[in-house]
Amino acid sequence: MPNLNYAEVWDKDLLAILNQGMLTSPFLTTNVKWVGAKTFHFTQMNTSGYKSHSRQGGWNKGSYEQNDVPYTVTHDRDISFLVDKADVDETNATASIKNISKTFHETQQVPEIDAYFFSKVAQEAMKLQGYHSETAEADYTVENVYTKLKTMLATGKLRRYVKNGSLICYVRSFIMDLLENCKDFTRKIEMTQIAEGGIGLETRVTEINGVTLMEVIDDERFYNKFDFTDGFEPVAKADGVEGSKRINVLIASLETVKTVPKLSSIYYFAPGAHTEGDGYLYQDRSLSDTFVFPNGKDNKIDSIYVDVDTTEYTAE
Repeated sequence: MPNLNYAEVWDKDLLAILNQGMLTSPFLTTNVKWVGAKTFHFTQMNTSGYKSHSRQGGWNKGSYEQNDVPYTVTHDRDISFLVDKADVDETNATASIKNISKTFHETQQVPEIDAYFFSKVAQEAMKLQGYHSETAEADYTVENVYTKLKTMLATGKLRRYVKNGSLICYVRSFIMDLLENCKDFTRKIEMTQIAEGGIGLETRVTEINGVTLMEVIDDERFYNKFDFTDGFEPVAKADGVEGSKRINVLIASLETVKTVPKLSSIYYFAPGAHTEGDGYLYQDRSLSDTFVFPNGKDNKIDSIYVDVDTTEYTAE
């Protein structure tokens, strides 16, 4: 519990939290049939194609393959806060359970969901030949930014998802800045409010070839890997350890990339209703995961792309 200065007058309101809301909410799904404690199943199927028809009679034999693939949710998180009764009274209720819950969700939970999504998709893309790249920030210019983005969106089988209108492309702020000044790019870039849970998220949004481009202002959550031991932090470069790299561009399809929540538990206990101490107890648990599914044609992953910076993160 932090030291509280009881000699001062406390304002009952919290300072405004300047924090970008949840950017990856379009990928959140609850349409899952659970078959185990942490596992759901996804059916993969492929078939052979046509063969030449013989007018002498008979039918060609084809084949199909169906596999039942289990997916297990592993990102299991929890936290609890105890607010002593005296602290609630002596700080004019600023340190209340309600305010702690609000601050925790806005500054910790929502950014972590995004960070986990971005890093998980980035790691999957970096395993795929042709679906990842490294570009130094200085190598992006006003003259080439539009061409670079169009090239990424045309990579491999991504054209298929562009045609279906299911791709979302997340970009760092400096890339959106370059696009605004790019003569080759004629689309309007607008500050758009995206309603999520009653909260209005404002961010710059535009599109290229029907693909939505969304700016990631809080790029602290925009790395290719994190340490989730306590909150989430980029992995620092060290002897034998490759540091995290900032993501410049991340592309994912709404058809095949999903964040799947399994459990979301919030408990609140008044003083005397628990044994943790003389105060109000708040407990919060979240069990979820992000998955990149293969396509339904040949069971290959081809719907994601990541471009990362060349510089590894170092602890200051």
